[in-house]
Amino acid sequence: MTDNKPSCLNSFANKENVCIDVSRILDSCRDKDCFEDVKVFLNAYGREVIDNATSVRAKCSKILAANINIEPLQFNRGFYQIYIRYYVKIVCEACIGLGRSREFDGLAVCEKNVILYGSEGNVNIFKSEMGLANTISCGCNTTMSTNLPTVAVEVVDPIILNAKIAEDSKCCCCCCCTPEEVPENISEFFGGGFENDENTKNLYVSLGFFSVVRIERPGQYIISASEFSVPDKECIMTQPDDPCSAFAKMAFPVNEFNPPSIGCTKRC
Repeated sequence: MTDNKPSCLNSFANKENVCIDVSRILDSCRDKDCFEDVKVFLNAYGREVIDNATSVRAKCSKILAANINIEPLQFNRGFYQIYIRYYVKIVCEACIGLGRSREFDGLAVCEKNVILYGSEGNVNIFKSEMGLANTISCGCNTTMSTNLPTVAVEVVDPIILNAKIAEDSKCCCCCCCTPEEVPENISEFFGGGFENDENTKNLYVSLGFFSVVRIERPGQYIISASEFSVPDKECIMTQPDDPCSAFAKMAFPVNEFNPPSIGCTKRC
């Protein structure tokens, strides 16, 4: 019988205590956010589709990027206010009459903030891999980092709860920025700038987010470790002219044919 365990677990010789530098999680939270009636920014093509559409449905969403800002909370030492702005691509399909439909993309921007404990730091941290975007120039050929903690955000692509076409005067939209404030690298996904027409019909979506936010600081710890052993498993290259032999070696995906029951969080 073949041993399927990773070969790095087959040898634990020469154990010793080593010091490692890792990120220590000081505080974290999970959240379930619902953003209702978020205005979708459209380019010229999307604006033309919406102006002639009789109905619309949102097909899918994809988070393109997120901006994260952190500020110390006044009068409450060690706590920080975290501002998160999500840029979400929305793929929609609109009916323009006579059974015809057209697909187009738009951008929804959602913003949230949380307060987490990040302790206090009184030292500036310098690392050789830091780029100019992470440093502050003081005009003397040196760079300096801040002592703020690091924020990490884990979020799944949002669920589209609703999509509708309405006029601005008839919809109390959840807008946190204007089309001019969208970063250029995000606008490039939509072929240029967005149309900002407040006197015509606009597209609005309601989105549900599941996210985990954590705040971290560097920490040094001593752990028991062993040397990494050389793998015993040989690398096998598949012949490019024989794809069926590679397929024959694949395990049958039994779990894909066994859907989970209600209340089962994983494959039962």
